[in-house]
Amino acid sequence: MTASRTDLLNWLNELLQINYSKVEQCGTGGAYCQILDSIYGDLPMNRVKMNAKHEYEYVANYKIMQTAFKAKKIDKLDIVDNQYPYRDNLEFLQWMKRFWDANYGGQGYDAVARRKGAPVEAPATVAPLATSRATSSAGLGVGSRAGGRTPIGGHRSGSAQPNEAVQQLQAQVKELSSHLEGLEKERDFYFEKLRDIEILVQAQMESLEGEGKEDATLKDIQKILYSTEEGFEVPDAGAPVDEEETF
Repeated sequence: MTASRTDLLNWLNELLQINYSKVEQCGTGGAYCQILDSIYGDLPMNRVKMNAKHEYEYVANYKIMQTAFKAKKIDKLDIVDNQYPYRDNLEFLQWMKRFWDANYGGQGYDAVARRKGAPVEAPATVAPLATSRATSSAGLGVGSRAGGRTPIGGHRSGSAQPNEAVQQLQAQVKELSSHLEGLEKERDFYFEKLRDIEILVQAQMESLEGEGKEDATLKDIQKILYSTEEGFEVPDAGAPVDEEETF
């Protein structure tokens, strides 16, 4: 029998000692990781972002879960391998519940202790931007009037309240700013990884050159790191790497 949303949430909140109100809140991946940890007790919960707010943090959580699936030989990589697996949360949580029922040994699980007592704030589901219709209405309330100007402190009879329009626009700006912040953090997150790879490849190539050797794979990696749409010549392997230099 397939569990309902209510049953799933009750089970999840009791097991993990959290307070989720929607199945969609599992989309950050943190809860899924801890469900697996309740079975096996060996996931790196110190690396799981239970309060994840940005997409790169969701991806990091799913990578941890993917690693656990591979290590335990769990045949459910089809969902985890998708680009955005956290969109089909009801289906996946139902599968996780069945898997937990079949594999949990009844040994007892202290979810709070496994999280090192870190507080868990239930993640908010992302609200969509106002529709074009709402935005259009907001615009009409502010400045799309036929002739004349609204006196300061007043408004035309029958027009939308300016305060409501401003609040709608402010909410959109706040949401867009939050999304931009997440994208910037995601960019920095992956840039640092690429920078570490660049330094490691450069050091290894210099070491091999000192021994009169070379590695074709390292050269290919370096070509990828330095390539652009217009093309970019790979620097000499012996050239020093400037720590402040960017790609």
